[in-house]
Amino acid sequence: MQKLIIHGFSEFEQYIGKELGVSDYLKISQQQINQFAKATLDEQWIHTDPVRAADGPFKSTIAHGYLVLSLVPYLWEQIADIRNVKMLVNYGIEKMKFNQPVLVDHEVRLRVTLKSLVDLRGISKTEMDIVMEIKDNPKPAFTATIVFLYHFNK
Repeated sequence: MQKLIIHGFSEFEQYIGKELGVSDYLKISQQQINQFAKATLDEQWIHTDPVRAADGPFKSTIAHGYLVLSLVPYLWEQIADIRNVKMLVNYGIEKMKFNQPVLVDHEVRLRVTLKSLVDLRGISKTEMDIVMEIKDNPKPAFTATIVFLYHFNK
């Protein structure tokens, strides 16, 4: 897949209402889940105890929802190369909804559509509808609208 390259507001503008792309799949490992659990102090058994989780509702451990959400910047960088940027600010997440748990060793990918783009006195405010898809599962892990502020160089 070839990355979308955008140099500024006017190039971004042509993609309003259009899909910007889809990332590669990324496999979620038990090691990654355990590291996230330690970092966030959320070591609930459904995430970190494969033996106990085998008898649980999902028959395996599941990734933390916020772990899967935290992958958005990494996967977004696979889709688009936004150039000529002085600074990028993660401004917000709107209409976030977790739909389906991600089981250990399953793969996820990000699908992004540019919902809107506004020029705020030289700062480009993007609203992007995102879907975190789970390989071979019709229901996504989550959907949301993410808001980034791009400060482009003049």
